[in-house]
Amino acid sequence: MKTFRSNGKLLITGEYTVLDKALALAIPTKFGQTLEVKANQHDAIRWEAYKNNGQLWFSANLDLGDIQNGNQKNLNTIEETRLLEILKVANKLNPKTLSAATGYNVITRLEFPQNWGLGSSSTLINNIALWFEVDAYKLLSSTFKGSGYDIAAANTDYPITYQLTNSRRSILTSNFNPSFKDSLFFVHLNQKQNSRESIAHYKAQDKESLISDIEKVSALTRSFVTCETLEEFKLLMNIHETLISRLINTPKIKSQLFPNFKGAIKSLGGWGGDFILATGGSEEQEYFKEKGYNTILTYSEMTL
Repeated sequence: MKTFRSNGKLLITGEYTVLDKALALAIPTKFGQTLEVKANQHDAIRWEAYKNNGQLWFSANLDLGDIQNGNQKNLNTIEETRLLEILKVANKLNPKTLSAATGYNVITRLEFPQNWGLGSSSTLINNIALWFEVDAYKLLSSTFKGSGYDIAAANTDYPITYQLTNSRRSILTSNFNPSFKDSLFFVHLNQKQNSRESIAHYKAQDKESLISDIEKVSALTRSFVTCETLEEFKLLMNIHETLISRLINTPKIKSQLFPNFKGAIKSLGGWGGDFILATGGSEEQEYFKEKGYNTILTYSEMTL
């Protein structure tokens, strides 16, 4: 049996704009996803996917020949159809993997709740790429699309800066390790944000002044990395929120939901769901609990 594992991710800066060559700061999380592969004799891939609580949430029995021959199939669920398409692309990139046996039992296990938005799709893509020994970015581009920062985070144990430059990407280990990290925490907004919808919404916005805004986001990312005080960090959070809010024509989450919160709040990834980054200590965390937001993780609990 072979086992593969990929880290989840959080995009600290550069949401949306990372698609248009902005420099972004991403952090891998302690929570990820595993994929176990074992050969069988059934001419099929028997797939089982488990939630972080051990509950089976998805299973499929895919004909090996359909994957290897690229056959179109009418399957019962969107999940089955999507999985078949991913495996067909992976096999096209490296046909040798599936030809090594007559079939496979595959088990995936999430280490975080599905609605946390830490990368259930990106960790799956990366694990399948590891299994097939193919380029995860090529597999991503032919399936879920996106900038690829989440794939980069899946493969590292350190904060990174990520930037698309023409047809290439720059991935550099970052020294982002704020001395005030004990005053940073993450709050889940009790809903899952579909990143594909967020990306589509961003792409529909007016891009006439985008070049200047991309430069501003990149400059902000550099400032986040080198920031030395909590007060400066809070200021950078507010500036970044204001800029992205204008770009996507969406109100800031603080003004929408938490107008009287005395700390700073920054959306992460797709606005309107998943986690936000907030500043403060136990008193500030209690503020969110009183409003019904009980999934709160400290910086150290969340990040590697």
